[in-house]
Amino acid sequence: MSLNHVRPWRDIYRRKSRQIMVGNVPVGGDAPIAVQTMTNTLTTDVAGTVAQVQAAAEAGADIVRISVPDEASSKALKDIVRESPVPIVADIHFHYRRGIEAAEAGAACLRINPGNIGDEKRVKEVIQAARDHNCSIRIGVNAGSLERHLLEKYGEPCPEAMVESGLDHIRILQDNDFHNFKISVKASDVFLSAAAYQGIAEATDAPIHLGITEAGGLVSGTIKSAIGLGNLLWMGIGDTIRVSLSADPVEEVKVGFEILKSLGLRHRGVNIISCPSCARQGFDVIKTVEALEHRLEHIKTPMSLSIIGCVVNGPGEALMTDVGFTGGGAGAGMVYLAGKASHKMSNDQMVDHIVEEVEKKAAELDAAQEAAE
Repeated sequence: MSLNHVRPWRDIYRRKSRQIMVGNVPVGGDAPIAVQTMTNTLTTDVAGTVAQVQAAAEAGADIVRISVPDEASSKALKDIVRESPVPIVADIHFHYRRGIEAAEAGAACLRINPGNIGDEKRVKEVIQAARDHNCSIRIGVNAGSLERHLLEKYGEPCPEAMVESGLDHIRILQDNDFHNFKISVKASDVFLSAAAYQGIAEATDAPIHLGITEAGGLVSGTIKSAIGLGNLLWMGIGDTIRVSLSADPVEEVKVGFEILKSLGLRHRGVNIISCPSCARQGFDVIKTVEALEHRLEHIKTPMSLSIIGCVVNGPGEALMTDVGFTGGGAGAGMVYLAGKASHKMSNDQMVDHIVEEVEKKAAELDAAQEAAE
């Protein structure tokens, strides 16, 4: 049972935005919030880049972005797009010709940076290429690369400068009768990002790509992104997200989904509810959760699992999860299925047994979903 249906204080009312298509992925409107990442291989390394795209897609990425810094990368992009299981966004900076080449190579979307893409004439040429090849555009404003005239006007990167940059480029696209675009206004500072995103959300109905850019390493970047993106998503702002970490792109996808799952905005895989452990634990909670996270990575079916070390909160948490295990001492604990106490299981066999129960429940849920369709 989803608490969202009986607890109005959990409801999130998403901002109404236009819907565009990034390849076959709808972004905006009532579409699910898409999760993105970006490859960090050399684009000219086609095999390595394709492998990274496939790994990200397997982790759940809906869209993957790839840098196109030079002509050789543009040529390689065509092969990558052909082998990619998800739409590819071409990341374009400094040279508008790369945007044209990327559209010709089959990119589903072009990310252009107003601060370095060039004058309006060059932007128009990129727009025409996007139109000719049924390619969407993301206007990617970044606090670290704002246009010189805006820095001179405002004195420093600020929300007003970022919003003005974005609206200037929206005007160019709309003046050229191009509406298949989304926008981002990223900064590495959480407060700056949040204020800029609130401003752009009020000023346009374009779909919004959320991100805290250059957030940091796996731990610090996850925390910064969870605070920044989480608060914006809670406000209903955001149609697609990318968590920017100095880490494996797969980790970005995992964190992105965890942020969405925590807000009830997207559900994929097993949501593990576990205690931090204490002297009351009847088994090693930390090692058990680590093992289960690894062993259950292959499960894509949305479901919940509670792993609680003792009976203080264990039975109560198990009432709300598909599968649960609560430590009871004496080398064993109680297995809960569908919120009800089912049977005891020894601690030394619990991991294998929980994996088996989760896989069984996932198969049941998948079969029910197929029957409903």
